[in-house]
Amino acid sequence: MPFSILYENSEILLINKPNGVSVQGGAGISYPLDETLSEQLGYKIYLVHRLDKDTAGILIVAKNAPAAAKWTKLIAGDDVQKEYYAVCIGTPAVKGKKKAKGVLTGTVEAHGRIQQAQTFFEVEKTGTVSVPNSDLERVELSLVHITLGTGRMHQIRIQMAKAGAPLAADDQHGNFKMNKILRKCGIKKLQLAAVRLTIPLGGKACTFEIPLPEHIQKTVNAFDL
Repeated sequence: MPFSILYENSEILLINKPNGVSVQGGAGISYPLDETLSEQLGYKIYLVHRLDKDTAGILIVAKNAPAAAKWTKLIAGDDVQKEYYAVCIGTPAVKGKKKAKGVLTGTVEAHGRIQQAQTFFEVEKTGTVSVPNSDLERVELSLVHITLGTGRMHQIRIQMAKAGAPLAADDQHGNFKMNKILRKCGIKKLQLAAVRLTIPLGGKACTFEIPLPEHIQKTVNAFDL
């Protein structure tokens, strides 16, 4: 299936990356986005940033190496804003207190590097899930709007888990036991998507937005989030 192109100019393309697609090729990875999209377009594309394999949403790729260098710098600065939606188990706590809105600060570790990270969040709605054939009668889920202050690897997944609100279906950084229970309710794919991106174009800030991916919208509809 061809990748959906949201926007294109002489330097970049904005792509709607589906859940389950690796951005970059490597050992054991079939049909990575960088190779498959290059074949689709008929020319080599260059990655500007990355989304986890199981994270859906808006991804910037460049048409040439100079554009990739330019946009890699831009995306690390204040002129680019990345916004996400996540379905979390429970609600986040800041300094031990559950909060509907706040900022998570601290460190995250990836590939042996420890870096400072900052994640802004707002809980838009909470609901409880009745779980069949389980010791738990109900599980609380939250629909959370997230804006990145920094762009570290797995930042959202790590910081939300540390805050006591791990992402649903995140077996790497989240709550494996709870995810196993939620699978009985049909929640099987990581509940995280990059849904809104604001970038500088032609001297002004331009915002691009996509609907929630089908697997997350299904969760929102099923559990009234």
